[in-house]
Amino acid sequence: MVPPGSKQTKKSGKTSVEDRKTSMKDRAVIAYDFKKEDKRDLNGSEEDAADAKTTAIDKLGKKRTSAVIVEDMGGEVQNMLERFGANISNSLNTKKKRLALYTKISLKTSNQKIEHIWKIQKEQRQKLNQEYSQQFLTLFQQWEIDIQNAKEQEEKLANLFRQQQQIFQQSRLGQSQRLKTIKQLYEQFIKSMEDLEKNNETLVTDAQNELKNEMAMFQKQIMMDTVSYDIKTEK
Repeated sequence: MVPPGSKQTKKSGKTSVEDRKTSMKDRAVIAYDFKKEDKRDLNGSEEDAADAKTTAIDKLGKKRTSAVIVEDMGGEVQNMLERFGANISNSLNTKKKRLALYTKISLKTSNQKIEHIWKIQKEQRQKLNQEYSQQFLTLFQQWEIDIQNAKEQEEKLANLFRQQQQIFQQSRLGQSQRLKTIKQLYEQFIKSMEDLEKNNETLVTDAQNELKNEMAMFQKQIMMDTVSYDIKTEK
């Protein structure tokens, strides 16, 4: 698209050349008329010569009037180009405001999604901690009870070594089972936490990718609208 200033300069140059051509033609017409009159009637009266001069001046006035009309049309074209440039500027400003508004809304929506995800993650962590904490607490309480029972059995079976040894072995076996259970629960807890973190990272990544895709689609739409508007304007 050619800037309005360049069109105005080209138009002014063209008008100036046309004015010079018009002036040269006017002079040629005047000279031709006077020569024609001299050849036609060298001995004519002064009145005939004055009529011929008046006719040439009328033709010159008509030529100058045409030049003024062309110059006025150039001014109207310039005004039209200035209004056209202002309309394009207003359209671009409107599209910039729309893009800024959409970006602000998209960022706000993304922040809300991320905050919602973090809230869900926090609640899931709290729920998981409470669940396993209760299980750990129950197991530790049972473990303490078993230890207390083992001590009591040791005191009672001081005279009954074999019986006390058998009970002691059973108690140790139970403790071993509970320790094994505690270890398994701990491993499950660690694995659950890792799975939860991976799931949360996936959710955040998906949300970011969705935002990027929406921004890319919106920018593409804006560019297509702008190109379509420019094509229509040039037509």
